[in-house]
Amino acid sequence: MDDVRPPQPVHSDDLSDAPPRRGKARAFLVLFLVFAMLGGAGVYVWLSGRGIESTDDAFIDGDVSQVSPQIAGRVIAILVDDNQRVAAGQELLRIDPRDEEVRIAQRVAEQAEAAAELAQARATLAMRQADLGQAEANVQVSEADQFQARQDLTRYQTINPRAITRQVLDNATAAMRSSTAKLDASRQAVIGMRAQVTSADASLTAAQAALKTADANLAQAKLDLSYTHVVAPAPGRITHRTVELGNYVTPGQALLAIVQPDLWVTANFKETQLDHMRPGQKVRIRVDAFPDKVFDGHVDSLQEGTGSGFSVLPAENATGNYVKVVQRLPVKILFDGDNAAKFPLAPGMSVEPRVHVGAP
Repeated sequence: MDDVRPPQPVHSDDLSDAPPRRGKARAFLVLFLVFAMLGGAGVYVWLSGRGIESTDDAFIDGDVSQVSPQIAGRVIAILVDDNQRVAAGQELLRIDPRDEEVRIAQRVAEQAEAAAELAQARATLAMRQADLGQAEANVQVSEADQFQARQDLTRYQTINPRAITRQVLDNATAAMRSSTAKLDASRQAVIGMRAQVTSADASLTAAQAALKTADANLAQAKLDLSYTHVVAPAPGRITHRTVELGNYVTPGQALLAIVQPDLWVTANFKETQLDHMRPGQKVRIRVDAFPDKVFDGHVDSLQEGTGSGFSVLPAENATGNYVKVVQRLPVKILFDGDNAAKFPLAPGMSVEPRVHVGAP
């Protein structure tokens, strides 16, 4: 027969020690897993943050064209609305053209008057030149008369005085003197005619200059008339419109602004973050207005000077007590691709760029 052992009695101490031991082991395991997760998260954050420079002092920037009139006048038509997209050369508003039209009529009359004066100056010059030619011809006639008178006088003086009368000799002498006087008068007339030709030529030059001035004034008046049509200097969206229908505007007065489509990011990094930053490095851009969207970009350039260096009142560190302050330098970041154009981004929006500068 097999031996049959009676069941052994279980001590109360064994039943009380088993559950606490298993509970301690489980708690230790949980605590270990928690510390492992925290350590892994810390390592991930440390690794992901290496070689990246970021700042929250960054904004979207862009070219903004201020539209101003070039002439004074009253606005009679506004042809665009706020935030409307416009093309370069598109008419934005219109200024009352009646003043410029009257000015053009005046300039046309001045041009006609100057043209008439020019024609008269040309006729006067031609007449004075003709008078000069006649005076020079008279000189030749007087020279011929004088030559003939001198020949007669010489002939009478060389023959026998008994062969001619005293009256004939006196007449020859008088003729010689008369021809000489006429020659002198003719030559003086030529000098006077030449002076008149010079004066007429100067008058012609002045008339030509006056006509050119009248032409220029007319061209300026037509140009001013074209300025009554205020057009967009560049494509973009209408913003900050301050002009209303019926306003009287003056040259240089800001009427509205056009935000051009090309946008970029101006990020003001601390000078201690620029050691490894270079143009061309990749940038991840988050815009506060679209927190779930990440835009790609790259560093375009670093400004040659800090923001304080170009302020209206730069710091005078050579006077008084000096406290060192970390300066910031603007960095221009361009968007890559056309993803940015699909979102309503605008200058002034806050962004947070992360520049991948590489491992230090």
